[in-house]
Amino acid sequence: MLDRWHGIAAWFDSRLVEQLDTLGPGCPTRLREAIGYSLLAPGKRFRPVLCLMACEAVGGSLDDSLPGAMALEMMHGYSLIHDDLPAMDDDDLRRGRPTCHVRFDEATAILAGDALQPLAFQTLLDSNLSPEVIRESARILARAVGAEGMVGGQMDDLLAEKRDTSVLSVEERTEWLRSIHRRKTGALIQASVELGGVAGGASPQVRQALSEYGRAIGISFQIADDLLDAEGTSEKTGKKTGKDSARGKLTYPAVFGIESSREQARSWINDAIASIQCLGNRNEPLVWLANYILERTH
Repeated sequence: MLDRWHGIAAWFDSRLVEQLDTLGPGCPTRLREAIGYSLLAPGKRFRPVLCLMACEAVGGSLDDSLPGAMALEMMHGYSLIHDDLPAMDDDDLRRGRPTCHVRFDEATAILAGDALQPLAFQTLLDSNLSPEVIRESARILARAVGAEGMVGGQMDDLLAEKRDTSVLSVEERTEWLRSIHRRKTGALIQASVELGGVAGGASPQVRQALSEYGRAIGISFQIADDLLDAEGTSEKTGKKTGKDSARGKLTYPAVFGIESSREQARSWINDAIASIQCLGNRNEPLVWLANYILERTH
């Protein structure tokens, strides 16, 4: 299955390059370079592959879900550029390379992120998808990345660094932690499978099952990220580790400890797998992807 993932990711990357090549002469060269540097950086392409495989699982094709997958990766790319800025997480390493603002400069990085947001919606609007699928896809994406989704989660994540969470009860810290991660990381992962389902023509019942699956793996993905930051090395993860603890971030290991965090991640993965039993044998790639979340080392 890993070979299948790599094959889909390579195909997707080639199409993503073609999409960026459609940028006209009105896009300054330096901006184009910054966009390409960040968007085409080596990576797992987890979200677009998840979208593409979800579409196949409901009877669609890779081509059906390609516009949504590209829009997802553009939104994800924008979020990484902005998250790395000094005003946010202040990171200088991403995927083993200098972050965008380090490689170029802060202003260019901000503009590259700004450009990727409308480019994501333009990619959907210019596609050959039906008007109904385009409209629903745009709604799913906007909801996932907006003030009540990824951006809202990032805001609360920053606020958590300045708040004395020691005065909160375990229940209060747990609720706030889950609320942050459900939006900051989980919303876009959940949108990935939802976009694949819409593109593949899934029924309302199957779309609901995919949504539950996406929500569960989104939470487990963030728990795994927290564990990697606590236990991993920069050589393996491609970015600095141990920063969350140093900055006082609210993380699963900080609230629950290492072993309990692992147990919770496995519980969410089990819930995710149970939610897509309705797909029968077609769920196998999605089951494998869910289990991979717990096995990854970067």
